[in-house]
Amino acid sequence: MVNFEGRVAIVTGAGGGLGREHALALAAKGAKVVINDLGGARDGSGGSATAAETVVAEIEAAGGEAIANAASVTDYDAVAAMVDQAMAKWGRVDILVNNAGVLRDKTFAKMELEDFRFVVDVHLMGAVNCTKAVWEIMRQQNYGRVVMTTSSSGLYGNFGQSNYGAAKMALVGLMQTLAIEGAKNDIRVNCLAPTAHTRMTEDLGAALPLDALGPELVTPGLLHLVSEQAPSRCILAAGAGGFERAYVTLTQGVRIVGADAPEQVAAQFDAISDRTDEIVPEMGAAQGMIELSKAQKAHSA
Repeated sequence: MVNFEGRVAIVTGAGGGLGREHALALAAKGAKVVINDLGGARDGSGGSATAAETVVAEIEAAGGEAIANAASVTDYDAVAAMVDQAMAKWGRVDILVNNAGVLRDKTFAKMELEDFRFVVDVHLMGAVNCTKAVWEIMRQQNYGRVVMTTSSSGLYGNFGQSNYGAAKMALVGLMQTLAIEGAKNDIRVNCLAPTAHTRMTEDLGAALPLDALGPELVTPGLLHLVSEQAPSRCILAAGAGGFERAYVTLTQGVRIVGADAPEQVAAQFDAISDRTDEIVPEMGAAQGMIELSKAQKAHSA
């Protein structure tokens, strides 16, 4: 049984939608939870502690422990104060769920750079700020579980979401490196790519069977990613009760040199793209190792 007795969790963007479901489920399984939510509109404007306080009241009514926090994840000092609040009350932080997000969708041609920067600041730098604020605590504990909320819009693209997609894919890169760096201290870092009906997706309307996409159907995946048995460096996709894994892979490719190399890249692009024996690299250096291996084979032939 997944159990979080004695664990302390911080969930950002927990005033509604996915974050609320994650927080309620963690609390129901014994975790003490910091409910962080700026309480702003979907585009990040405004702010109120009411949303976070409402979720705290739900948890307490069910017999759990929680505290509310309305810090903006874009403000590192406010985030650090939130972590201090958790440490002062409970003495540790075991779990961080980076879930806070905003949308400012437009085609790239029509998007203002400020809207691009703001979405990246909330999704990417918000996760960086929160993770940095708990990282040393987790290192000293030799235990930590961190989840970045990515998206299929980042993994595969989505019309009108260049800012959101860029931020969400950046979180995958952040996860890959932090998982390597945190391994010796049992800090496991993963990504969750949800499909759920929340206020972030409400404009899609009839384009999705919204009644089948309750956010509570994603949360079981989140609970595994922050459990003692969690994997690390996983991109878990979840929605409508379905769970899948996404991978960043590398093909074996071919070696091409010489004066006509550009033409040969074009001519052999199908071979370069052939996914036979593709790999999931353990780290970025794998690419260079594969390329040098091809060169060594060519020189020894």
